[in-house]
Order: sequence, then C-alpha cells, then structure tokens
Amino acid sequence: MYARAVEETATMPPTDFDLAELYGSAGALARSMRGEFDPRRFLEALSSQVRQVIPHDRLTLVYLEENGRTFSVFGEHAFGEHTAGGALRHEGHYTIGCDPGSRYTAEQIGRASVFAGHPEVVRDYQASADIAEAERNRQCPFTAGLRSSVTLPIYGAERVSGALIIGSFTPDVYTESSVKTGQRIAEFLGPLVENIVLLHKERHRRRRLAVVPAVARVVGTSLNVHKIFDQLGAVVRPVLDFDLMIARLIGPSGTFQGGDLHVSDEPEDLPGGYRPEDYSFGSRLLAQEVVLVRDARAELDVSLPGDRMTLERGMRSLMMVPLIFGEVVGGVLSFAKRQPDWFDEDDGEVATGIAAQVVVAIQHQRLAEEQDRRAAVEERTRQLERRVERLRGALTEQYRFDNIIGQAPVFREALDQAALVAPQETTVLLTGESGTGKELVARAIHCASRRAEGPFVAVNCAALPEALVESELFGHERGAFTGADKLKRGRFELAAGGTLFLDEVGELAPSVQAKLLRVLQERQYERVGGTATLKADVRLVTATNRDLEQVVGDGRFRVDLYYRLAVFRIHLPALREREDDILILADHFLRKLAERMGRSKAGLSEQARQLLLVHHWPGNIRELQNAIERALILADGALISGAHLGIAGHSPAAVGVLFRPAVGESSAPVTQPLAEVEKQSVIEALRRAKGNKSHAAAALGLSRGALYTRLRRFRLIA
Repeated sequence: MYARAVEETATMPPTDFDLAELYGSAGALARSMRGEFDPRRFLEALSSQVRQVIPHDRLTLVYLEENGRTFSVFGEHAFGEHTAGGALRHEGHYTIGCDPGSRYTAEQIGRASVFAGHPEVVRDYQASADIAEAERNRQCPFTAGLRSSVTLPIYGAERVSGALIIGSFTPDVYTESSVKTGQRIAEFLGPLVENIVLLHKERHRRRRLAVVPAVARVVGTSLNVHKIFDQLGAVVRPVLDFDLMIARLIGPSGTFQGGDLHVSDEPEDLPGGYRPEDYSFGSRLLAQEVVLVRDARAELDVSLPGDRMTLERGMRSLMMVPLIFGEVVGGVLSFAKRQPDWFDEDDGEVATGIAAQVVVAIQHQRLAEEQDRRAAVEERTRQLERRVERLRGALTEQYRFDNIIGQAPVFREALDQAALVAPQETTVLLTGESGTGKELVARAIHCASRRAEGPFVAVNCAALPEALVESELFGHERGAFTGADKLKRGRFELAAGGTLFLDEVGELAPSVQAKLLRVLQERQYERVGGTATLKADVRLVTATNRDLEQVVGDGRFRVDLYYRLAVFRIHLPALREREDDILILADHFLRKLAERMGRSKAGLSEQARQLLLVHHWPGNIRELQNAIERALILADGALISGAHLGIAGHSPAAVGVLFRPAVGESSAPVTQPLAEVEKQSVIEALRRAKGNKSHAAAALGLSRGALYTRLRRFRLIA
C-alpha cells in the first residue's frame, strides 16, 4: 500500500495551493520560534507539509560553512523512527558550526556538486556498480539506510548556503518532477534558513564568548596556573571541543619550554627545546596572528621538526593563538583535534579571549613568584642583618675600651687618651714596640667612633712589596701595568665610610708618602692608571714601632706627612713597663687557649709565674701569648712549669742580677725561693744605689714603675 501511495504521489503534480500552504505553515512556525528555535520540531512540521507533495522517510536540512569545506546539520526528521534504518542520525543536536557530532566534509553528503548548485537524484543506492561508492553511501550518515534520495541546493543571499536532502527507504521514488517541486521548496527555505542561522549564530556566538568571563573567574581562584589549568580546560571544552589544549611559553633562549600546561584525555609527553622556526606557522604566530590548520596532513611540512612532531601525535585540526605579553609574543595557546576541519574563525575569536585570560593568569603567577622571591630575599636579608647586628654587637663588646685587659696605670692612661679621641674624626698615630696591642687599640677607637657601622680595614705597610703598595692602597684600573688584568679596588675604597688602619706606616716609600699626604689634604684620590677622582671617606689611624721623629730627622719620612699623621699621638707601653698586667694577661691567655685546645685543667705553677714576672718580654704581649700556647702543648694539660714556657734562655741581664751571689759570698749556687731571691736582689740594688730608685731600677733593667710594683709587693714601701 505504501509503495502504491508513493507512486501515486510522485506522479501527481503539486498544486500552488499545496506549496502556499507549506510556505505559510513553515513561516508561521519559524516566527513562533524566535525566542528559542527548535530545529527538530521545525523539521517535523516541515516534513509533514513536504510529505504531501514529495513522499519521503527522512528529511535533512544542512547549512554550508563559510569555509566551503564543512557544514552543520540545521535539522532532521524521520518517519518510522523505530523501524530498521529509521532512527535519527543527529538526535538532540542543533549546532551552527561548533557541534562535533554534526560536522562532516562536503564529500560525505554524496556528491559535492550539490553545493555547486546542481540538484542530484539517486534512484537506488544499492544499484551502484561502483563497490567503493556503494560502501561510501552505506557509511554516510545522511544516506545510510536509504534506497533513493533527491538532494537539492538551497540559496542564501549570495551563494549556495546548504542542502535539502529528501530520502526514502524505497528505490526509484524520485523523478524530475520531484526535483522541480523540491527546488521550489528549497527556494523558499533558503532565505528563511539563512536568517534563522544568522540570528542564532550571533546568539550562539555571544553564548560562546560568555566562556571568557567564566575563564576569568577560574583564573581569579589561584595564582598558580598549573593548579587551575585543568579547571580552565573543563570550562572551555564545551565551547571548543578539543583532544588537546596546551599552553607553551617561550623561554629566554627563544625555545618553547618544557613542563607545559596542558589538558588531554591521554597522558602527554610534551618535549621542550623546539623553536617557533621549527613550525611552518611559527612566523605567523610571532606576527601575532591566530593560526588555523584545518587538515594537518595536507598543510604541514614533514621536513620541519615541529610539524613532524605534530603529525606523529595524530592531530589533524589545529588552532594556535599567540600569548602576548605587552607587545611581545611570549608563548602560544593551542587547541588540537584528531579529526580534520574542526575549528573555524569563530573559534579563533573565542580562543583569543581565552588566551588573554591565560596571559593574565601567567602574569599574576610570575608577579606572585617574584613577590615570593623578594619576600624570601628580604627575609634572608633581615636574618643576615640581625646576624650582623649580633656579630657587630659582639665585636663592639669585645673591642670596648673597658674590655681591654690591663690595669697598669701607664696603660690605662693610654686607653683613656684613645677613648677621648675616638668620637672625633681626628687622625691618630699609635706608637710603641711590636706586640703592644696597637691594632687592638685602633679597633677600639673605630668601634667607639661615629664610623662604627662602617668597615675597619687594616693594612701592614711593611708586609707589602714596595712596587705594589700604591696599588694596594689606592687600587688600579685594568691595564694600568703588566698583570693588571682587571679593575682592583684599593684599601681606601674598601674602607669607605669606616676606618683605615695603616700599621708600620714608617715603612712607606717616599712616592707613596707623597700621594698619602695629598689624600689627607684633599680627601680624594685616583686609582693607579685611572682618571676618575674618588672621595677618600675614611678615618685614618696609623701605627709605628719606630721613632718617627728620628726617621724624619734622617730624611727618610716626610715631615709634613708626619705632622698630618701625628695630630693625636698615643704611646702604648711595653709589657715590661706593665708588670702588674703580666700575670693578668697570662691567666687570660691560659683560659682562652685552654678552652680552645680542650685542656681546661691546666694551670701555672708558682715557678712559672715568677719566671713570667722576671722575663724582659722583648716581644711584648704577642710573645706572652705564644709562650702560654707553647706551654699548654708541652705540659699536655698538666701544671705548667717554668721549663714549659721556654723563655729562660731569653732573660736579660736583670735575671742574672737576681741570681748573682752577693759580694764575699761563695760562688756555689744557693737554692732558695725565687721570690726571695728577687726580693734580695731589689734590696741589694737599692743599697748599691744609696736609695736612688731610678738608679736601682736601671741597674735591675726595670722601669721606675716596675720597681715600685716590686717594692709594694715585697712591702718595702707603704
């Protein structure tokens, strides 16, 4: 019965009334769907009207994309959905150039000539002599299950805009009359479909662009792009369906960095090291263009390593959007799909908005990382500053005048003078024998001065080769002399803002004396071989163990420089003039060195103490410290005897006086306490000097102060 109805309908020419009714119904239905167009309901009503003039089992309306290569299904309706072959091929889909389930190449419809404006009638798909064509028809989503069809082009304002596919499960249904009737229906549908498509395409575009604020909201949830990139992919995927979404940054070397941000259904191994030049589209990306690759197999160049890697990964459709930081392309946001012809220009517009948000996210992360780095550096700086303050406090405490060991009046007087001049900027000259503590006092002057926060730089002028003294003090420029392969900052420059201590200043060569005098007068200098004038922002403290006045008199030291250095002169007494301090210093060195050497039980015997008191100490405090250290080693932690000190062989004539027998006594040695021998020697010296203490002290090899110390110790005076 159905075959006879089809045959009768096919031979009946459609009336204008039938078509007018169809036009009116279709137009009214379209107007009723202005708010939310339902393609399935529209095609269902249209199919019922068309069926009155052209019999069919399936009606499909497709819209050609602007690229001319792909199209989207506008709508579809089938009768007998529960019969074999009658199920809808695109149920639930209404897409305008974006739905992956409805995007096919033009060749998949049947014959691309339809989109060139030529109607096509297939009387029986199974009757094709071409096996390949029959298989293609069987697999094509629009012809599968059909035996016959008529495909008609529909026209928009300027071009073929799509096709109307009318199909039947029965062979030999359609004739030229069907084509003519179908063309009149297609002429009516063309403008209607184009207007609906344009309207809903714009609405759809706006809905797609709404993903950009959604992306911005995701970006605002974290400063770590790696943590939110999967969330970005989840927001973007419904709009730009992809198999791979990846952001690659260009490093300082101009290569894409590894560890890219990506979203994929499969684990991705994304190697770094590729450059934009390794891709055929790299120059376009660097020119800030959006790049669409519709079919990678046809468009990419296998001779380029980047293109070859892309093809090996099986990607067919690509869309690349440059990530622009300021005015520079700093990376690329890419979308890839394994099917060809997937992305279009509208997708590029959406992807550009997404890329801008990715740039913002990366910039925010970089700023956060930079702030973290700065915070870490600042915290480390604060820790170092606190440590420096602790060390400076400990150092300042160590070099406070009150903490310098010594009770002898002559020594305390020298320290009082140093403390008096310390707060001033006055140049100080320290005199005294080697080992009397001149550098220690110089450091104390620095720590008590207004320059205590600045550096303290000590220079032993006698230890510097004459040819290099000037370079060491004032620095030199690169190439100033043979071997000067780089710029060197001199001690004056290193001590800027602090104190420069010149020890053994009397050893300076005449040429250096002249330049030093100029620096003191003008407070500025130049490096050796340089022309730039540098400011001498230092406080100068000098020291010498020589009699500078005698050296000046001999003509070996400039008199004008001497008076510049000796503005405030402080003399530090020798240790033999500080007899009261010998045992105090010995005990101090013993505690300090024993703790360091792990020999805390060591002590000085009475014999050792008496020997320390009678020794002349030509090496002063330095010799005393060395003697204690040597004795600690020899005594191996036990009680230190006089023999351990190793100084008896260096005693002056005064020691011989202490042990020399009196006139008329036997020359045989008499064994008695050392203190008693020393007391008798003092009494004998006074007797011979007829009570003149100065002469007695000279005879004993002692200073007048040292003699008075012994007289008080032996209770020979009040």
